[in-house]
Amino acid sequence: MKGLLFERSLPRFAASRLVASFGSGRGAGVSPLRLADLEQPALPGDDWHRVQPRLSGICGSDLATIDGRSSRYFEELVSFPFVPGHEVVGTVPDGAVAADGTALAAGARVVLEPVLGCRARGLDPLCPACAAGRTGDCEAVAFGHIRPGLQTGFCADTGGGWSSAGLVAHSTQLHPVPEGLADEDAVTVEPLACAVHAVLAAAIDDGDVVAVIGAGTLGLAVTAALAQLAARGRTAAPGALVVGARYAHQRRLATELGATTALPEDQLARAVRRRSRSLALGPPGVGSLRLAGGADVVFDCVGSADSIAQSLSIVRPRGKVVLVGMPGRTTVDLAGLWHREVTLMGAYAYGTEHPGGEAVPTFDLAFEVAAAARTGRLLSATYPLERFEEAVAHAGSAGRRGAVKIAFDLEATAPPPRSKDEDEDERTRRRRRS
Repeated sequence: MKGLLFERSLPRFAASRLVASFGSGRGAGVSPLRLADLEQPALPGDDWHRVQPRLSGICGSDLATIDGRSSRYFEELVSFPFVPGHEVVGTVPDGAVAADGTALAAGARVVLEPVLGCRARGLDPLCPACAAGRTGDCEAVAFGHIRPGLQTGFCADTGGGWSSAGLVAHSTQLHPVPEGLADEDAVTVEPLACAVHAVLAAAIDDGDVVAVIGAGTLGLAVTAALAQLAARGRTAAPGALVVGARYAHQRRLATELGATTALPEDQLARAVRRRSRSLALGPPGVGSLRLAGGADVVFDCVGSADSIAQSLSIVRPRGKVVLVGMPGRTTVDLAGLWHREVTLMGAYAYGTEHPGGEAVPTFDLAFEVAAAARTGRLLSATYPLERFEEAVAHAGSAGRRGAVKIAFDLEATAPPPRSKDEDEDERTRRRRRS
């Protein structure tokens, strides 16, 4: 059985970082990622089950790892070699017990909640975060009876979604896919859960002006979560939801998913200014527009130095900037945060939410959003594992190529290579057509 294995190799890490400087995803062929023959991972305990992936997405954090751009902060929170892939919809070939206690028949479809918290690690007592249902904040991701790994897909013992050998998951990680929800929708549930958690953590008030920076998978997921959770009374309804998106197809999708306005990134500040009736600081046309007032809440779904700086320039005094996109080491002028008493907060993963005081698993809410918003439309292309270099390169340039989410199809196989004669025949047919 084949799978993609990421190994610890400093020379390959350096090579991929160099090649990726010319474009994200281009260094997959020289990176520590390789196609290998893999055995099924062993079950760590009685509450663990086998999962056979069907679709597994390529996430921004996966790209950062392959590109050699991931923060050194994570060095103690992963174990090598690991099989990437944490955005997974698959089946349980031997049956399983789901996170809610439901007995799942053999072949039932599940979505993976990849965080490896205390329960998955066999730890008792639970850390305070896990005891409160905040598994994303688990304090024990480097301990227990499995090796370090903040999530499946970064742990040497669990396997990951980028493998036909399958992975192993604890019962607390398994969520049954509702009947009628397509695999294409289900594979977006994990990033949607991240978005749901971010939206609810922001505690938006009715009528707030909300801005979203970035309209890749995370930005569009946040847009869908804001619109759908408000429509269902799970959170307050923004007065305006303004999305800054680089590409035309992203702006179209943002509008379809519920944005009040979606426009190019360099026009976002002016749109926020109009919506918030704010004054602008500094002469027009000099640098980025900085507002005296601004948005009540800004969701930064990029996580770069430029996007954080833009967030701080368009949020009102005592407003909130929610960092949803994964940052690395950045240099940002924080004078505005200090002077305007802005709250800068991170939003990572998921667990249990409390909309209206009711305790609800984040993934339950994400399934609601996926079904209502038909987020399977964000899945732009799938690839077999054998074409992983193409897949990663496509994911790295998704926006520029008119795409959003790229995934591996674990039930597909690459076509056999053509002979030289077949290649020549194909070139002849193309010349005739032209």
